[in-house]
Amino acid sequence: MADILILNGPNLGRLGVREPDVYGTLSYADLVEAGARWGSEAGLDIEVRQTDNEAEMIRWIHESVDSGSDVVMNPAAFTHFSYAIRDAAAMITKGGRFLVEVHISNPYAREEFRHHSVVGPIASGTIAGFGFDSYRLAVEAIKTLRAGK
Repeated sequence: MADILILNGPNLGRLGVREPDVYGTLSYADLVEAGARWGSEAGLDIEVRQTDNEAEMIRWIHESVDSGSDVVMNPAAFTHFSYAIRDAAAMITKGGRFLVEVHISNPYAREEFRHHSVVGPIASGTIAGFGFDSYRLAVEAIKTLRAGK
């Protein structure tokens, strides 16, 4: 199992096509490639996944808990309402692993409904608004947190 799972929620498989003015022009394939590069640079095995399915996301979270992987998660639209994902994700941090919530855009600079996260309060931290660099910064944060354990 990967040292870090980068889990992405709904519509993020459409990166580069979906609202490029908000999410940029890089594709999901570019994110997968970047994740492999960041892992190599950090000496970590990183696996990037994306789903539009809430149940699949929950299964992946359970998998991370069972395997002891840390998680970088962009819950996307699940951020604002999925208590099922929030409850599953709480097992990561309560189990002594790290969970960093990320967002490509800054949710607080967008529509009001995006200002609330059910995942943020149980995450180790949140990084938002830096495009794909939000993910890279999250990987660096986990590396730093691991070193301080």
